Order: sequence, then structure tokens, then C-alpha cells
Amino acid sequence: DLLSRILYGARTTIGISVLATLLAYLIGVTAGIAASVGSRYLDMGLSRVNDALLSIPSIMFALVLIAALNSPGIFWLILITGFIYAASVFRIARSLGQEVMVSDFVEAAKVRGEGLWWIITREILPNIAMPLATDFGLRFVWVILFISSLSFLGLGVQPPMSDWGSMVKENLPGLVLGSYAPLMPAFAIASLTISVNMIVDDLSAATGGKLAKRMIS
Repeated sequence: DLLSRILYGARTTIGISVLATLLAYLIGVTAGIAASVGSRYLDMGLSRVNDALLSIPSIMFALVLIAALNSPGIFWLILITGFIYAASVFRIARSLGQEVMVSDFVEAAKVRGEGLWWIITREILPNIAMPLATDFGLRFVWVILFISSLSFLGLGVQPPMSDWGSMVKENLPGLVLGSYAPLMPAFAIASLTISVNMIVDDLSAATGGKLAKRMIS
């Protein structure tokens, strides 16, 4: 029935979104920290490539990649989504890393002769963990909406698997007949995103608004 399909679709939607968000963070944070601690030329090169990726609309970029792959599977869907959202993560991680790098305690560590790896693991990562954790929640919400949009367009999760986006698409014709079937997965998407946003608000308050400043800048 519809309820069991929504529960099954939740596993697909949340699972793909979590993996794609983790991949985006793995790529984005690694590149962002490399840009913040590396040479000026490395920072400039990574930033220019990132700016070019951010200038391309995410849905359009995904449509081109998916069309080129000719109906990709779950693996490619996660890879494409993670790569697209890594650009936004890079921007925040680089900004946070640069602020920590000019702080007094990092300068003191350099004077003591601490290596770059020690500074990254002991000084930078602990000080940017909370803002990044807050941003992870926001990024997770956007990835859910992104994956659901692709599935609604027929380019995301393919049968026999299903997620909430594809369920909205499949049941949409029944809406003109008075069926509420397409509204249920849409309500599930809205409920999940609102719940995660409420959690993110609490985490953002714990960071003292640092995340909002990074996203504005």
C-alpha cells in the first residue's frame, strides 16, 4: 500500500542523500582546507575552478551529466550529487580554514615548530567542526530536494526502486481525480526538511551565528 511504499522510499531517499552529502563533505572539506593552508597559487587555482562550478545551475549540470551517462544507477547518482554540492562545501571550509590559520594559537604552533599536518588535525579541524556540522544539516536538506527533483523529472532513482520524488511523479495523474496519493510523499519530503532545519537552527545558535556569516560572505 501507499504507507509501505513511503516507508520503503524513505530508506532510498535518506540513504542516497546521506551518502551524497558525506561525499560532498569529503571532497569539499579536503579541498577547502588544502586551499586555506596551501600556497597562494593553489588557493587561486582551486577557487577559480570552484567559482566556475558554482556558476553552473546544479539541476542543469546534473541533467547534462546524467544524460551523458544514459540513465545512471544509484552509484553515479550519488557521485554526481556529491560532486555538485562539494563546490558549496569548499567555499565554507576554505573561509573557516583561512580564519583559523591567521589566529594567534596557530601562529604559536608555527613558532613551536609544529608541522602542517599537526596544525590541520589539532587546530583547524576542531575549530571548524561545529560550523561544518551545522552546514551539513542544511546541505543534507538541499540534497534531499535535489534528489527528489531529479526523480520527479525521471532522471533520479529508476524502477524497480523508488523514492519520494518518483512516487510524486507516479501518482501525479491521480491528483485531477481527487486522489491524495501524490501529496503523501510530498508531505514526507516537507516534514523531513522542516525537521532537519529545526535541528540546524539549534546547532547554528550553538555556533554563535558563525555559519550564517560564512554563507553570506
